Amino acid sequence: MATTPTLLTIDEYLRTSYHPDADFVDGEIEERNLGEYEHAKLQNLISLLFGNNEDDWGTDTVVEQRIRVNSSRVRVCDVAILSADAPHEHVTATPPFICIEIMSPEDRIPRATRVLNDYFLMGVPNVWLVDPIRRVAYVYNASGLQPAASLVLTVPDTPIRLDLNDIFRKLDRKIASHKRL
Repeated sequence: MATTPTLLTIDEYLRTSYHPDADFVDGEIEERNLGEYEHAKLQNLISLLFGNNEDDWGTDTVVEQRIRVNSSRVRVCDVAILSADAPHEHVTATPPFICIEIMSPEDRIPRATRVLNDYFLMGVPNVWLVDPIRRVAYVYNASGLQPAASLVLTVPDTPIRLDLNDIFRKLDRKIASHKRL
């Protein structure tokens, strides 16, 4: 006999720590794929780039931040870029300026699309997906998930520029140095 999963309230979820942190979707905990080197290192390199440019770009960079995308869902974003003047929130409820998700080998596009759609529906104007294994990037907008025109992701009318060619070169150097050891 199948049992119905016990649903949590959003308040119960927010009072609980998960290791690694998990998404909360309509009363259920959704595990996230992460923990592999390429994912972790790419997340680090992207957050360093944005962190080093916060003053010039008027942004605030956070990783693994809980974002309350609607009344029944909380997503944990790999890298979120907040506006520098956004209110301080323990759980982000103000739409970030950019949400960046990084694929892990076990991730599948349909699940990633659901996550990206939640950010988009929340009002995040720039939603990006990066795949460190296939070395591709996607943007999510009103047309859905689209391959990025290039590996240089920008935000129009801002100096913000994420050159994934450069980031992937750094990732390759790190991987190569590990293989030499």
